[in-house]
Amino acid sequence: MNAANISRPQLKIRRISLDTGRENVVVISRRSKALRPEIFRGFSRVELRCNSKVLLATLILTDDGLVAPDELGLADPAFRRFGEPVGGLVTVTPVTPPDSLDAVRAKIQGRALTASEISAIVDDVTHYRYSDMEIAAFLVGSASFMTSDELLALSHAMAQAGTQLTWDVPIVVDKHCIGGIPGNRTSMIVVPIVAAHGLTIPKTSSRAITSPAGTADTMEVLARVDLSVDEMKQVVTVCNGCLVWGGHVNLSPADDIFISVERPLSLDTREQMVASIMSKKIAAGSTHLLIDLPVGPAAKLRSPIEAMRLRKLFEFVGDHFGITVEVVTTDGSQPIGNGIGPVLEAQDVMAVLANDPSAPADLREKSLQLAARLLEYDPQLRGGTGYARARDLLESGAALKQMNKIIDAQGPSGCRTDLGTLTSDVPAPRSGVVEAIDCLRLNRLARTAGAPIDTGAGIKVFKKIGDRVEQGEPLYRIHAFDDSEFDLAVSAAKIDAGYVLGSRSSRNGP
Repeated sequence: MNAANISRPQLKIRRISLDTGRENVVVISRRSKALRPEIFRGFSRVELRCNSKVLLATLILTDDGLVAPDELGLADPAFRRFGEPVGGLVTVTPVTPPDSLDAVRAKIQGRALTASEISAIVDDVTHYRYSDMEIAAFLVGSASFMTSDELLALSHAMAQAGTQLTWDVPIVVDKHCIGGIPGNRTSMIVVPIVAAHGLTIPKTSSRAITSPAGTADTMEVLARVDLSVDEMKQVVTVCNGCLVWGGHVNLSPADDIFISVERPLSLDTREQMVASIMSKKIAAGSTHLLIDLPVGPAAKLRSPIEAMRLRKLFEFVGDHFGITVEVVTTDGSQPIGNGIGPVLEAQDVMAVLANDPSAPADLREKSLQLAARLLEYDPQLRGGTGYARARDLLESGAALKQMNKIIDAQGPSGCRTDLGTLTSDVPAPRSGVVEAIDCLRLNRLARTAGAPIDTGAGIKVFKKIGDRVEQGEPLYRIHAFDDSEFDLAVSAAKIDAGYVLGSRSSRNGP
């Protein structure tokens, strides 16, 4: 065996049924005959090479026979990305850290990074050259401080790293909410209203990360959301709009990676949030963007001052990239709508679009207000008539017709649409008036019940702030499918239901 073969040993590929999330992970045996494990001491990352294919991965050594001495185990994400068959031969070598990690270390030490350094970091992250620990180091360093130039560079680099959408129309509108409020599924009402009017609104949305449902999860109850770029463009051509999962069309792929590391660390700085959102809108080809900033005691933004600071950052980045940005602050003190969880939220949306008398009035009104602001971007619409136009499109049934057209164009998803059959009403511990609702608590309870994995799991809200309740009257209902998740959610609700009840005298009368 010559030196080249020793430095570049070959092992047979074996697929390991292990979901490692986003990270590429490979496994070798400590008894490996073709690959001496001691070669890799001091290296946590390896390079896999087969012909012209290259993949970087995190290495794990095993003693338990998971892989044979002549095999290399690839966890599911790495196996899919590498694209070589089981039994194929692959060479493995230690890999030195990416050069861009020097910039990460400089950032941690307090130096502002150049645009080229940030671009290199984003490129390496997008191509899975960073471990989660290395990504976390960059995010923590950036959370300490970020200059305005760094914010612009990060937004640009993230937008350039994935798909770039272009549209043959002068005005492309979009809306985005920073999240944190249960329900609040306004996009699914705004899009068909705006599309029915004739404006182009190609809405890409995220799946839930820490919430009980993202817009993509809720829309998937009604239609397929994992469309390709070409399929998405076809739907927009036919319907003026769409509601699809942004992750599948590869808009700002580094953002999805950053978010998955940020959430467990509870990192959510203003600059990183703005870069995250704006990079996707730049890549989506938006020309006019409406940002919804809910403000409330349990929302991401607790005060108007926080909202003002965030608004200025959105406007700064929008001006730089030629996007007209309008920012509105909204009530984030309680859930919007009655449902928390994909199926329940989809029911609320369709009830509003169908003008059902029992539809949640707060979801309807907020959606009309947001749609009105987007409609005002139409130069053919007289100023100040956006709300009346939005209401007419909703009440006439045009918005519902447009939504059904979008649903038909995107096609069926095969997603489960029934509600969880295990139910429990959470009663008011005493009579009084609802003074506050902990949005974060309700989100956690809905997730504990199984949402969004179980689309029919979640919470049906019966009481909002200002409502009077009698002792024993239900505040909300928990829905679940799994016995253990149901028991956990019910037990957690008994400890803390997330509601604050005040005295019987209230603004609703004696």
